[in-house]
Amino acid sequence: MESVLQFGTGRFLRAFVDRFLQHANNGGQNVGTVVVVQTTGGHRAEMLGAQTGGFHVVVRGYEAGQLVDRVETVRSISRALTAGQDWAKVLDVARSPELKYIVSNATEAGYVLDETDTVDAAPPKTLPSKLAQVLWTRYQAGGSPLTLLPCELIERNAARLLDLVRTQTERWRLPNEFRSWLSDRCLWLNNLVDCIVTPPPHDHPLTATDHLFCSAEPYALWAIEKPVGREFELFKHPAIRLVDDLLPFYLRKVRILNGLHSAMTAKFLPLGFETVQDVLASPSANKWIRGLLYEEILPAIAYRVEATAEFADETIDRFRNPFQRHKLADIALNHSAKARVRLQPTFDEYQKLFNRVPTRLAEALAWPGP
Repeated sequence: MESVLQFGTGRFLRAFVDRFLQHANNGGQNVGTVVVVQTTGGHRAEMLGAQTGGFHVVVRGYEAGQLVDRVETVRSISRALTAGQDWAKVLDVARSPELKYIVSNATEAGYVLDETDTVDAAPPKTLPSKLAQVLWTRYQAGGSPLTLLPCELIERNAARLLDLVRTQTERWRLPNEFRSWLSDRCLWLNNLVDCIVTPPPHDHPLTATDHLFCSAEPYALWAIEKPVGREFELFKHPAIRLVDDLLPFYLRKVRILNGLHSAMTAKFLPLGFETVQDVLASPSANKWIRGLLYEEILPAIAYRVEATAEFADETIDRFRNPFQRHKLADIALNHSAKARVRLQPTFDEYQKLFNRVPTRLAEALAWPGP
């Protein structure tokens, strides 16, 4: 049963959503399997198709105070398609009565529209346009409404994505009845994902046979905001937490953890540092990071978010994971878009609160990216 259509083949979705679905299936929930759609260049879809036995995730780090090191097998992906070559098959999945969920992770840069996209493009260029066509196809086929879980680290990600999809349907002059179905019948769940996922250790024996092997820390949180007045069905997992208000979780995660990642990349990648762990191992770099965290980031959000200091301490511990080598070059991808979400709001809020420039944030924001 192919119940999930996933836009994105990157290691985060594979080590997070696809692994959690495997856990749920292992536990007898029978959630179904995932059809993944590769929307960018590369050979991941081909590799996913070739590895019929699934792929592996090594989970390493501290869990409940104990150091763990285990390998998990993920077989929840049934097949992989490429948007450029297999768009007709993607639309076939959209018509399937078995489909229940759509998941995406297009990063912050993916929330855009392209005026040249058309309703019959195969495929449309942007994520919102792809979703608009997929949902229009399902609606025309008389399919049931879907639940959408966009995993981009954007505040109120589902609401933002729905606005873009609706705008595209208006540009295409699709019927009002469809737009009502899109907004009122489909379920768009604002959510926040939190788990550090990195390439696997180069010396692990599985790297020789598994080209999709990756590494994840034991910590994982998938906070999902409960929609007001709507009942919904979702599979159960220890990492999933249904909450009334997502904002505190979003601010802690994006402003502290992700903000630190992007700021340390801007500061230390040009200086020759390779990984997050290298930064924390340097006394001078560590001092700069702690100054940024406790003197600039926390004061800008602590007045409206609880437990920021505890989360900050926990974040430093997660960054120190002795098994990880989280490359700054990986964090630097789409840096300018990430900085606008992760750093600029904190800079603006700090300046407004204290009437002075946060110097470390200013330094990080001045870096244009690789």
